[in-house]
Amino acid sequence: MLAQLSQLVQEFGADAVVKNEAIPNEQNEAVLKETSSSIFSSLQKIATQGDLTQIAGILQGKDIDKNNPAVKEITNQLSNSLTKKLGINSATATSTATAMIPQILGSLISKANDPKDNSLNISDILSTLTGGDSPENAGIMEAISTYGVHFGLDQNADGKVDLDDAAELTKKGGLGGMLGKLFGR
Repeated sequence: MLAQLSQLVQEFGADAVVKNEAIPNEQNEAVLKETSSSIFSSLQKIATQGDLTQIAGILQGKDIDKNNPAVKEITNQLSNSLTKKLGINSATATSTATAMIPQILGSLISKANDPKDNSLNISDILSTLTGGDSPENAGIMEAISTYGVHFGLDQNADGKVDLDDAAELTKKGGLGGMLGKLFGR
C-alpha cells in the first residue's frame, strides 16, 4: 500500500506541489514525502482508534467528499505538518493539502476497488493500517472472515464478513462487540 500511496502522491503532486510557485522547488520532494507520510499516519490513526465507520466511509466512497470528517482530519494533519515541519506558509499548506488529499484518496480507493487491478485491495489497505501483517492479526482476520458468518457477524446477509459488516457492528457496540460476538462473550 505504501508504494502505491507514494506513487499517487507523486502523480497528483505534480500540479499541487511541483508547479506551485508558492512552494520553493528545493522543498518539492520534502513536501511530497511528508504528504505520503501524513496520509498514511492519519489513516492509521483513524483505523487504530477503532472507528471503522470513518474508514468504511472513505474506502467505499465512489467520490471522496472533502467534507467527510476523516478527509478533513487528514487534510488538517497534512496542512499542519507542512507548516510546522517544513515552514510552508499556512495558506499555501492548506490549499495544497485540500487540492491533493481527495484526489489521492479517490485514486487509491479506485485502485483498491478495481477488479482488474490486483496490485491493491481493501483488505491490503486495512491490514497495513491496522498492523495486520503480523501472524497474530492475520489469524484473527482470517477467523473473522471464515467463521464470522456462522456467528451472526454478516450484518447485511451477503454471505461474507467484510468492511460493511464491521461498520454496522461498530455502530452496535464497536470492534470489541464484534470480537466478543465471534468468540462467544
